[in-house]
Amino acid sequence: MARYSRILLAIDLSEECPQLSDRAVELARMNQAQLSLIHVVEPLSFAYGGDVPMDLSTIQEQLDEHARSKLSAYAEQLSYPVDKKFVVTGNTETEIHQVASNEETDLIIVGSHGRHGLALLLGSTANGVLHGAPCDVLAVRVKKD
Repeated sequence: MARYSRILLAIDLSEECPQLSDRAVELARMNQAQLSLIHVVEPLSFAYGGDVPMDLSTIQEQLDEHARSKLSAYAEQLSYPVDKKFVVTGNTETEIHQVASNEETDLIIVGSHGRHGLALLLGSTANGVLHGAPCDVLAVRVKKD
């Protein structure tokens, strides 16, 4: 198995995150790797198709700040030091790939729900991260509690 020195854990800040972070911490410890976290906030313009005739920038800034706060709090409760925390806005797969490239990441860890049609094995986000990733990707099967 490859030795990983930089691990990027992609989390959605849901109640299922500990299933991913437990695996990430275990791998980081085994490899004495740097562990970074990323959370991608989808732009409100994606959700509304850009057809809303109002300025959503203030609301977007509040969403981003809330995500930063939650990610920092989550990082503090991990039993392993977090090197960097990224909260970015955009397309999930694209942003994870970009940060992984910029940070010279060896391994991306992402959750897999495996609920949707043809993407049954991985799930759409995990599948998107896997394709085009600049490094290894570990898709951790997330189970609903």
